[in-house]
Amino acid sequence: MLLLDQFIDKHRLSSGFELTAKQYYLPLAEKIALHQKEANSTYFVGLNGCQGSGKSTLADFLQVCLNQQFDLNVVVLSLDDFYFDQRKRQSLAHTVHPLLATRGVPGTHNTPMIRQVLHALREKNTLIRIPRFDKSTDNPYPEVEWPVIQGPVDVVIFEGWCWGVEAQNSVDLFTTVNELEAFEDQFGLWRRYVNQQLINSYQPLYAMMDCWLMFKAPDFSNVYKWRLEQEQKLIATCPKGQRSGLMNPAQIKRFIQFYQRLTEHGLRTLPDKCDEVFSLDAKRKIVAHSVRVSEQEGLNAK
Repeated sequence: MLLLDQFIDKHRLSSGFELTAKQYYLPLAEKIALHQKEANSTYFVGLNGCQGSGKSTLADFLQVCLNQQFDLNVVVLSLDDFYFDQRKRQSLAHTVHPLLATRGVPGTHNTPMIRQVLHALREKNTLIRIPRFDKSTDNPYPEVEWPVIQGPVDVVIFEGWCWGVEAQNSVDLFTTVNELEAFEDQFGLWRRYVNQQLINSYQPLYAMMDCWLMFKAPDFSNVYKWRLEQEQKLIATCPKGQRSGLMNPAQIKRFIQFYQRLTEHGLRTLPDKCDEVFSLDAKRKIVAHSVRVSEQEGLNAK
């Protein structure tokens, strides 16, 4: 298949991607296209996966496939592109908790902007500006460099490491999960703030999704290796003078501790709430695929 060969070459993927795409991703694209046609409106797909799990590659593949094979206008949004700039996070660090200076957790994203963009896409606006975040500088790109989407849009794929993860029970917040929480959030102020942000600002946005997909890692121990690989790719493609926001292995080891609590919470709670779950092994190979019974029954009836 020409589309698949071109995608593999462009993204420098291994030969194993072809089998994965044929077995899982192409059927998923067909299913999304069918749902979009039946809905007769913009179809919103939420995609969850921990750092480095492969969700960006899947989202890009679905965009290409749905466009070329089904003539659908598809937009991919990443939660990472909605991070607050450093100035805003420093303000939060000063007024709420010092750990909020670091991007990552709920509360460090511009959720009003997410809402604005999602509503514009749902209302089929013809010109929509999409934010982009530059991890090499740890700040958003200037607005003049944000891409402008030509609408109306048929399918929106929104991916993010904590996208879809709901708030924890308040009792769960009393127990620390790593050294970062034990020594830098001793009284739980940071994690309670993050949890409240999920309730107030994120969960209402989840309701806009029509379908939920998940890449399920074996456990959190894989995240360091996967995130390190991500950073090494960023470093390889970024000019030497523009790497101030990139991290070395020790910095990444600390950085992922910000993500641990909600990643583990998501691994426990999200699979039962997602329409399709792709379970991964330590090498990010799909070893199991589950579809919610209600959806499968509906497909069998057609």
